[in-house]
Amino acid sequence: MSSKWWLVLAASGVLAMGVAACGDDDSDSGGSGSTPDNLSGDIRVDGSSTVGPLTEAIAEEFNAENPDVKVTVGTSGTGGGFEKFCAGETDISDASRPIEEDETKACQAQGVNYQEIQVANDALTVVANPDNPVECLTTEQLKSVWEAKSTLKNWSDIQGLQPSFDADLALYSPGTDSGTFDFFTDKINGEEGSQRTADVNDIGEDDNATVTGVSGADGGMGYFGFSYYQENQDKVKAMQIDSGNGCVAPAAETAQDGSYYLSRPLFVYPSASALDNETVDAFLQFYLDNINAVAELIGFIPMTAEQAQASQQKLDQLKGGGGATTG
Repeated sequence: MSSKWWLVLAASGVLAMGVAACGDDDSDSGGSGSTPDNLSGDIRVDGSSTVGPLTEAIAEEFNAENPDVKVTVGTSGTGGGFEKFCAGETDISDASRPIEEDETKACQAQGVNYQEIQVANDALTVVANPDNPVECLTTEQLKSVWEAKSTLKNWSDIQGLQPSFDADLALYSPGTDSGTFDFFTDKINGEEGSQRTADVNDIGEDDNATVTGVSGADGGMGYFGFSYYQENQDKVKAMQIDSGNGCVAPAAETAQDGSYYLSRPLFVYPSASALDNETVDAFLQFYLDNINAVAELIGFIPMTAEQAQASQQKLDQLKGGGGATTG
């Protein structure tokens, strides 16, 4: 996460709000409302680079209340995170898409039981150079640019583009371990993992590289989570998406109600065995107790009341030994 967002957190008093939040019996999550004293130990988290900054913010706040707890947050991508999680190397996996069949089998083979818990919403955002006059792209136009067989070289090659725009395409994409890559290719290209490769800049898990590339090229285009757009909207512009019912912009409201075509939930996956540790248990409860307030402050889209309640119920089930799954 950039220094900009840490300044926002500090200025807003978020790092000091843990005591107040934990003492609030009206928490949206319906959580326990208290954190055990004298917690210590290590908590290992890895996975999505989209969810990572959110988990880092929660971890920073939790650590302010529990200085003897060390939370490490890696960003090896949703796929890379699940590899570590199912091998028993991490306690929690951040994910920008649901776990897939091959990953559930890997977890099952290692006896790793888990639960899928939503923590926020996202509006995956297609971004372009701020000087680009185009405001909206249809899903078919996006597919014509990004599909594996695409040979388009210039914005002017996109059929039906309004207004016309003459600039060489400069494309920036997350790596193949990214849940954002999986989600985008599935929704736009119709096949997860299928995308043109020869002339696309693979930025791995470094979404800041997309910001730099797109802002520096007249014909730049890329995609990443809504929070990165929020943080960098002075450098890139968001494309509205038309999936057949008119142009819809990425926003909190359109992500929560699902009217934005590239809206999606964001998750954490805790393991049942990790929750045998009261420190991990307390961290996850703290996560849900504080997530909506923190999410909104750092550019993420909060859960609805119904989503927050469902997440709390899943955590309670996992803590109680029920509701865990291996797929």
